[in-house]
Amino acid sequence: MALRAVVFDVGETLVDEERWWRRLADHGGLQPHVVWAALGVTIARGEEHTALWGHLGVEQPMGWYETPYALYDLYPDALDCLRDVRELGLRVGIVGNQTEVLEAWARDSQLPADVISSSASLGVRKPDPMFFAKVVELVECRAEEVAYVGDRVDNDVLPAAAAGLVAVHVRRGPWGRLQPTPPEAALGLDDLASLPEALASLE
Repeated sequence: MALRAVVFDVGETLVDEERWWRRLADHGGLQPHVVWAALGVTIARGEEHTALWGHLGVEQPMGWYETPYALYDLYPDALDCLRDVRELGLRVGIVGNQTEVLEAWARDSQLPADVISSSASLGVRKPDPMFFAKVVELVECRAEEVAYVGDRVDNDVLPAAAAGLVAVHVRRGPWGRLQPTPPEAALGLDDLASLPEALASLE
C-alpha cells in the first residue's frame, strides 16, 4: 500500500540537541563531556536519558526543559526535507516524546507540517504502542500508510514497525549512532536530505 503520511520524531531527527545538552550540563553544574559520557552508559543499558543523573550521583536539574529549542537548532536538512516530503503529496506530521512547551515551540515556529503534537498532548510516550496508534489517528491514515522517522531504534524504529507503520531509522545523534539499524527498518539513512527520494522508492 502506498504511503500517505510521514511523521517525524523531534530530538536528533529534526533537531540537533547538542546545544540543549550543553545547557543541561550547565544547569547541572557539570562539564558537557561528563554528561555525554553518562548518556552513553544509559544508551548501552537501554535506559531513558533521565537515568544519567543517577549514574553521576547528582539530582536532575529542574526547569531546564522549560526552555524550548531555537530554529537554528534544527539540522540543516530538516526544513527542506519537510517541504520536499509535502511536495511528494504526503501529509507531514511532527510528533515525539516532548513537553507541551516544545510542542508549542514547533507550532509557533510554523514548521511545515500538517500535524504537530507531542507525548504530553497524547497522554502516552514512546515506545508504548498506543503512541503510534494515536499518531495514525492524527494523520487520518491506516498504519501501513504512515512512515515514522526517528533516530532511536528502541523508541522509534522497533515499536513503529511492530505497530504496522513503515519505520525509518536516521543514523545521527547519540542513539542513532550507537544503535545499529535493525532489519525491521524499511530504510536506514544518515541524513534527512536523502529521505524524500528514498520514500519515493518505497511506492
